[in-house]
Amino acid sequence: MSTDNLHPLSKAIRIRAEKTLQNEHSSPLYLTSSFTFDEAEAMRAAFADETDDNIYSRFSNPTVDEFIAKMCALENADAGFATSTGMSAVFSSIFALLQQGDHLLCCSSVFGSTFTVVTKFLPKYGITCTLVDANDKDAWEAAVQPNTKMVYLETPTNPQLEVIDLEWAGQFSKKHNLILNVDNCFATPLIQRPTDFGADLVVHSATKWIDGQGRVMGGVIVGRADLIKEIYLFCRNTGPSLSPFNAWVLSKSLETLDVRMQRHCQNALKVAETLQSDPNVNWVKYPFLETHPQYAIAKKQMALGGGILCFEIKGGLEAGRKFLDNLQMLSVTANLGDSRSIASHPASTTHSKLTDEQRAAVGITPGLIRISTGLEHVDDIIADIKQALEKSI
Repeated sequence: MSTDNLHPLSKAIRIRAEKTLQNEHSSPLYLTSSFTFDEAEAMRAAFADETDDNIYSRFSNPTVDEFIAKMCALENADAGFATSTGMSAVFSSIFALLQQGDHLLCCSSVFGSTFTVVTKFLPKYGITCTLVDANDKDAWEAAVQPNTKMVYLETPTNPQLEVIDLEWAGQFSKKHNLILNVDNCFATPLIQRPTDFGADLVVHSATKWIDGQGRVMGGVIVGRADLIKEIYLFCRNTGPSLSPFNAWVLSKSLETLDVRMQRHCQNALKVAETLQSDPNVNWVKYPFLETHPQYAIAKKQMALGGGILCFEIKGGLEAGRKFLDNLQMLSVTANLGDSRSIASHPASTTHSKLTDEQRAAVGITPGLIRISTGLEHVDDIIADIKQALEKSI
């Protein structure tokens, strides 16, 4: 059947690889490294890009293509490429399109590994980067240079949950003829679609909410067809391709993304509201709390508040470590977006390689705790957090 007229949520369930002769209901898994040809001419035409025939799974694979097609439908994008991890998606979306002498604008509050890529590795290849405060619009304007080629941002940011106005970002990028590259990992396409606001590229760590159960790693880049073509050529030759098995898992995961995210967001909001009155907490941050600095922007561009919240525990760095040690149900791990609730302490883990000044500049305080709210009963999530807080001060 054609899926052209279906709602994107239905497309995420009904798009599939072509049935085999077995007429299987669930999509088949094409667990193969290469594909054969009946004649030399067909192989020549495939390598000459005259046909779309599969050659090698580093280039393309029907199972991987199914996952990409679903993500394009959800993100309203023309084309895409799936990668082995979220960071390979971030890296490839930048390195495939920038060259020596180019300049990147990046929001200062980004994931720790992304920060390392743009500050440590870009300069080695003659690409400069300016980090800009997420919501300082004057600073963004002042940072534009004649050789600026791309804007890279996260919203909500990791882990501070700053929300950047995507409508403004789209207008800003168009005004200066820049590629707008948005990390939509925290929100997922079920909560916001950056392409609706002018984003040229959207990247995801599919390891997180897309998988949703902490099983496999993967990444995906979707967006304008001309940009994806360059990214495809880069990845085809450098090799950060998604494995067919992981693609099969992720494709099946997308069938439940909508219902999962509704529960994640419902639980996260309840936890955030409860912690606002906890005496052991200095502040709580969640996009759909009215106390959030960008609450109005979040309500404008996000359908729900997301599954992540953060708060500052009283007592600073040592209290943060004690909090993790005193948790009984919540998992202590660097991942997020799992069916199981997770707590992390960025100052001593994901952002530990930043200097104290760098962490302070992007709002990572010593007592900052990030919670990835799972699918457990919300009363159990709250009870575990509160008992750990009481034992940590």
